[in-house]
Amino acid sequence: MKNIGLIGAGTMGEPMGVALLRAGFALRVCAHRSREAVERLVAQGATEKADPAGVGAACDALILMVPDAPQAEEALFGSRGAAASLRPGSYVIIMATIAPAAARSLHGRLAQRQIALLDAPVSGGPARAATADLAIMVGAEDDAYAECQAVLSALGHPIHVGGPGLGETVKLANQIIISSVMLADVEALVFAKKAGADIEKLRGVIANATGANYVLDRWLPQFWFNGGEHEGGFALDLLRKDLRAAIEAAQGMNVPMAVSKAALSRFDGASAQGLGSKDYSAVAQPYERAAGVKVV
Repeated sequence: MKNIGLIGAGTMGEPMGVALLRAGFALRVCAHRSREAVERLVAQGATEKADPAGVGAACDALILMVPDAPQAEEALFGSRGAAASLRPGSYVIIMATIAPAAARSLHGRLAQRQIALLDAPVSGGPARAATADLAIMVGAEDDAYAECQAVLSALGHPIHVGGPGLGETVKLANQIIISSVMLADVEALVFAKKAGADIEKLRGVIANATGANYVLDRWLPQFWFNGGEHEGGFALDLLRKDLRAAIEAAQGMNVPMAVSKAALSRFDGASAQGLGSKDYSAVAQPYERAAGVKVV
């Protein structure tokens, strides 16, 4: 498999496109939201097509890195969508986080055209996309995963977690965890700062204690402790979207989600204060204002 299509060259999609070019794949792209990102990819060797249909006609596997299921639907089945031009026997890899039910629906519709769908959402943010170090959770039939494994491995560390829809399920499980871990970290740090603790000494202690976690150790130094602006990273509004999808899926399975619902209310409140486009660590700002302290 040589020819790869990419729709969605945004904050995550652009560095993923660069990684594919670096790995030797021929990349076909079209503008989705960011014209500038497409131009940068073309400057590095990608070929631009006019629309998703043009990309689909020129690729063996099409990667979608769009915000949610409606954008995936449009890219595939819109008036100039890629589904009509993709060849039978080709592949669609949805690397965005969408509802598992939506992934299974798209899988069924594409299967009617003899096109295999893999739901392969990622975790790691733009920094790990740039170094091809993403965690990739793949829901797919065994043969489809085997055919696309080399493509996915050029972007990070794929793990085949089951059939269609289960990649999205595992990703939503990750989002359930990080939303509450972020809030726990924020509450602990604001609490400690208000009491007069040295935050760096506190982090050093917790790194070797039972409260150690990836968000505190590796994420917050990049997107909060580097100046307190919460720039880059993973947008708070995208986490809200993922949490809503997880809660809706859980309701359909009669799974209680009390903690996630409480977390969503906190992120909703932060978004209402204009923080939705910032990294989801920006949920700290309402806490800091309420406590009258700045952690960093």
